[in-house]
Amino acid sequence: MKKILFIAVPILAILLFFILVRITTYHPDAIEQLDVSNSNTAQPMPINETIKILSWNVQFMAGKDYLFFYDEWDGSGPDTRPDKKAIKKTFTRVAEIISSENPDIILLQELDVDSKKTDYEDQLEVLLSMISPEYTSHTSCWYWRALFVPHPKIMGRAGLKLAIISKFKISSARRHQLPLMPNNFIVESLNFKRAILEAEIETVSGKTFTVMSTHLDAFAQGSDTMQKQVQYTAELLKSLQSDNREWVIGGDFNLVPPGQSYSLLPEDEKRYFQRDTEMALLYNLFQVYPQKSDIDADKITEWFTHFPNRQNKPDRIIDYIITSETVTPVNYYIRSKDTLDISDHFPFIFEFEIK
Repeated sequence: MKKILFIAVPILAILLFFILVRITTYHPDAIEQLDVSNSNTAQPMPINETIKILSWNVQFMAGKDYLFFYDEWDGSGPDTRPDKKAIKKTFTRVAEIISSENPDIILLQELDVDSKKTDYEDQLEVLLSMISPEYTSHTSCWYWRALFVPHPKIMGRAGLKLAIISKFKISSARRHQLPLMPNNFIVESLNFKRAILEAEIETVSGKTFTVMSTHLDAFAQGSDTMQKQVQYTAELLKSLQSDNREWVIGGDFNLVPPGQSYSLLPEDEKRYFQRDTEMALLYNLFQVYPQKSDIDADKITEWFTHFPNRQNKPDRIIDYIITSETVTPVNYYIRSKDTLDISDHFPFIFEFEIK
């Protein structure tokens, strides 16, 4: 009997541990229908008019005064969280930029929700309270959620979301699960679940216009994760095109574009990227902004979207806007000159028309 207990107790403890990990972490379906919030005044999107989109990775409103542990490749960055004053200041600056640009649709990445490092705030709700009431509609989805992450520099709850905020009525929304980075059950459970957030916006013509926000993986070297995530994205976009739907996707792809961008990276950053970038597939299939003609020019630095916390200046393009063929660009640019202190990414503004 003692021998049986000697064997059974450890097995039971291990089993209970795996069950605990499972029930305290996020395991989404491949595609999930999401809740949408619309006010009573939400209106459909016009056509034959210029529409402005702002896409931005806001780095959980941390600002630029920190070197977080994950900013160093070996995890040795000294900072684990931003100060409350820094978060408040960054919220104000983000709201100011949104007010200044006055976009019709906002695509956001890295919004903390119910996370220890940002005092369990719902950063989407805080931001909505600070911007114009014209933004009548929004939706969001998780891509990191765990009740407790036992990393020595986290040791608490983690929650991160993608979001879409719109002046126009959102009729429905879905979450698409991107391929996961290969790992064991425990690490995979506690890690990010990268995704594409899709929202259908009503138009006055009766059709819908699809907008998407995404944030692909980082630090995936040594695996084919990025290739799989880009391939999944490409297949989703091709399916939208085959259905004759009009769409825009924006976000942080964590990949450099084809051309000279790889060679311009700092030497110690090249380990995270492929010289033959996975983004080439999307450039070959769709309308991607910045375009090759932008980034092959001498003014490529004007298109840098990322300012790593560990560097002293912006050094790469990893944020993009991609559109269907029926979307006609009017203007697009990176707002960087007055946003250096807000996030490790710059807002990408894209103006377009649909007929």
